[in-house]
Amino acid sequence: MASKLVIVESPAKARTLSTILGRSYSVKASLGHVRDLPRARLGVHIDEDFAPEYVIPAGKRKIVSEIKKAASKAGSIYLATDPDREGEAISWHLVQAAKLDKDLVPVQRVVFREITKDAVQDAFRNPRSIDMNLVNAQQARRILDRLVGYKLSPLLWRKVQRGLSAGRVQSVAVRMIADREREIQDFVPQEYWVIEVELAPPEEKEASFKARLFALADGTKLDISNKDEADRVIAGLEDAEYAVRGIVTKQVARQPAPPFITSTLQQEAWRRLHFTAGRTMAVAQQLYEGLPLGREGSVGLITYMRTDSTHVVASALSETRDFIGEKYGARFLPPQPRSFAKKAKWAQEAHEAIRPTRIHRQPEQLRPFLDPAQLKLYELVWKRMVASQMSAALYDITNVEIEASNPAGEKQPQGYLLKASSSVVKFPGFMVVYTESRDEDERGESSISLPPLRAGDRLFYLGTLPEQCFTQPPPRYTEATLIKALEHKGIGRPSTYAPILFTIQERDYVSKVGGKLHPTELGIIVNKILTEHFPDIVDPGFTAQMEEQLDQIAQGKYEWIAALRGFYPPFQGMLDKASLSLEKVSISQVSEETCPKCGRSMVIKVGRFGKFLACSGYPDCKTTMPYAVRTGVSCPRCGGELVKRISKKKKVFYGCGKFPQCQFAVNRKPIAQSCPNCGSLLVQYRQDSARCVACQRIVKLSEMEIQKEEGTS
Repeated sequence: MASKLVIVESPAKARTLSTILGRSYSVKASLGHVRDLPRARLGVHIDEDFAPEYVIPAGKRKIVSEIKKAASKAGSIYLATDPDREGEAISWHLVQAAKLDKDLVPVQRVVFREITKDAVQDAFRNPRSIDMNLVNAQQARRILDRLVGYKLSPLLWRKVQRGLSAGRVQSVAVRMIADREREIQDFVPQEYWVIEVELAPPEEKEASFKARLFALADGTKLDISNKDEADRVIAGLEDAEYAVRGIVTKQVARQPAPPFITSTLQQEAWRRLHFTAGRTMAVAQQLYEGLPLGREGSVGLITYMRTDSTHVVASALSETRDFIGEKYGARFLPPQPRSFAKKAKWAQEAHEAIRPTRIHRQPEQLRPFLDPAQLKLYELVWKRMVASQMSAALYDITNVEIEASNPAGEKQPQGYLLKASSSVVKFPGFMVVYTESRDEDERGESSISLPPLRAGDRLFYLGTLPEQCFTQPPPRYTEATLIKALEHKGIGRPSTYAPILFTIQERDYVSKVGGKLHPTELGIIVNKILTEHFPDIVDPGFTAQMEEQLDQIAQGKYEWIAALRGFYPPFQGMLDKASLSLEKVSISQVSEETCPKCGRSMVIKVGRFGKFLACSGYPDCKTTMPYAVRTGVSCPRCGGELVKRISKKKKVFYGCGKFPQCQFAVNRKPIAQSCPNCGSLLVQYRQDSARCVACQRIVKLSEMEIQKEEGTS
């Protein structure tokens, strides 16, 4: 009979630990938090030094009772929740809710960052007490978020509309997206010209290459801002004589990226796999908690996935270096293990980077046991860790400077300077395993190959390649670039990035279009109110300062009640002032629909679940209808119009406007033209093609049809 009780958060983690610990341990799952602030009221007694009022939710009472019963039969109790502030707080709440400290049974905390036999056994040999500094940091965050959410939301209800809400960190993210949108809208493109010249050695005209114009012959930088200037320069280049002025060749080493932390994993998973931050963390949780691997049983495959440290323990470094030496050879192994500086100033070296628990467990070996998403993410983590300990890649970079000089007496005696460059991989190093992808706005131009050249060589002119360009506005954020920006500004922490992105989209403050984050009309209005009346709440610098205070609380360097005392009075002052000065804001728009009951116009409103139609005669008439975007495409079943709708799970689909009489619906966007094979409805398949819903035929769309469909999106 088991005499030792172990409590974790999830059933999956419980199964893996049961396999490792054996029959003398009973492992129970709390299914997350067992106590929290009440949902129906503030739950914070401000006049009593912000004392929190914790309650056991109705859905957790049975779990608490079962844990309490199991604890009464145990000789010792181990709290094995996750190794972070949230996990520490869950352990503390378990003790309080189930009254685990009331008996004489010892209650101990065990911490491990990978669920492997060695790590778990080591943790159980070295238990500790609950770290109240970590608990208090979590309590402070929870209370701060509750104060902002439960005090600001009623104001938005009164001044804008019911159902709106605001969050301490989420509102800053919305502001960043709204500010970026304003930069894009205010951006004025500036014209500039890029001029390249195609050249070749006189004896090898087939070995041509392009060189880019960059300066006058005396080194003065050349900026060409209109066609007249470009034509004048082109005329000079056409008459010029070309010669190699100088060549510089150097070897450059490219170093591998460090192993993943939470933010970089989310960024890379978005860029490579198109996983949202939420999906990345959900799959990573599965890999961490353990999956059944045949005879091995349930095994944790990666280390803990909420971390801000690039530190790797010595044993893992040694194992990785042994693997690299065996598989790739000594040339791919640097003389010493690589260590990486902390990713951020608040990173804790006691934490570890995200890595495989065993580097010899290669992705291909796990294919029979993992689903596609699990395998893809594991492979990403595995490759990143292996590459991080491999030799640098070596490039030979050649830069050639070319002078274009005009014969004496010509119109352009000044002459010009052009550049051409090439890079050749001399040794691939870590790139045989993995190279880090880059954001769209960070991608540089690809290099070109050059024929053998020497200083003084004459070159043959083949033609001029002018290109009119315009400066571009800053790109909209993707999930990857927003997480990167939040991390850079010190906003949020590993456990909060995914919830931030989920919340701002769930509240309809931000929408994702083609992978880019756009502020909605509602998001812009709410952001404007918060920016004007609560500048500190949506100020990135202030929010980052609060995050640092929470980190100091976790380290025992700052008192959590003092942090709340410093925050609340100024916040309450802003709240009182806004309640008096903020005027009612209307965000309703008149639609083309009329009320089926009273005939008045229906107006577009925004609620918790997005837009809906409401009768303009409210409160006399309280009729509401789902909001739908017209497509202009006929329903193939009844002839009605197909409209764009959003399901309760926030998924876009297209259904008949005569619902519920007609229940025809498709998941993809309908196309105006009909299938040339059977005449049925076509839906968007890829950017340049459509699929017939009846015969499943793939139909290529012409450029004109693509533009027409995109114009009605």
